[in-house]
Amino acid sequence: MIKILFLSENRTSHPDCMAEHGLAIYIETNGRRLLFDAGASDLLVKNAQQLDVNLEEVDDVIISHGHYDHTQGLPAFCKINQKAKIYIHRNSFKKTYGFDKGKLDQEHCGVRWTRWEYEEIKDRLIFTEGPLKLSENILVSGTIPPVEGYHPTEKFYSKGENGELIPDPMDHEQFLAVRNVDENGNVKGICLFSGCSHTGVVPCLRYARKLFPDERITTFIAGMHLYNADKETREKTLSQVCAQKIDRVIPVHCTGIQAICDLKVLMGDHCIPAGVGDSFEF
Repeated sequence: MIKILFLSENRTSHPDCMAEHGLAIYIETNGRRLLFDAGASDLLVKNAQQLDVNLEEVDDVIISHGHYDHTQGLPAFCKINQKAKIYIHRNSFKKTYGFDKGKLDQEHCGVRWTRWEYEEIKDRLIFTEGPLKLSENILVSGTIPPVEGYHPTEKFYSKGENGELIPDPMDHEQFLAVRNVDENGNVKGICLFSGCSHTGVVPCLRYARKLFPDERITTFIAGMHLYNADKETREKTLSQVCAQKIDRVIPVHCTGIQAICDLKVLMGDHCIPAGVGDSFEF
């Protein structure tokens, strides 16, 4: 059994919660409590209070990639929770910049912790690179291999010593896979969590298939980063998502309204949009 609750997301219809451009998902599975991503601010803590979620009880935090809208709530979380280990890719701590209307962003989009905040957190960080099992039924993917023909819809750059722009390969993006096991020990399928899918939705799904070759992906919860994709890219990607025959797809965060609407048309009730305060049990 898996229970999830959104603590940070771009939208909300909950009267007591607030939304932000970010993502944080509280997960309960077989007696273990996880936090997937930490949003863009301390809003996840405030929303957790409104939703009666005790963040002190979280056992593990999994960070999908090194961008501020998935990491900036972590310092506030760590003031409340003194025990959770934090799994983050070792290449996450780079100052990277995107482009807006043809101009390089003034502020970097990477992890924006202060030096003091990093010092407070660093002893709890566990750096990933390849696949890492947290338990028999919980796995963090590490770097997601690219797939030819499916490229990121947005590029990011770091600055070299002479100011030259160096493309970020987004090798710090990783997904969380949770094997859904019922109370009798029967495996119901794999629940997959992807923060932004910067390396591509299709590479994420294909790598999951490789890691779990004999098991079905029954739930896919993902920011798909299609908000700025052209129609051709959007249709090509969503058709591949549909081809996976996943029971339920929950598109969130950076997926974009148009892509969510398109996916809803294609998948009907199998596509379930979500926002802060929404909860699901599988």
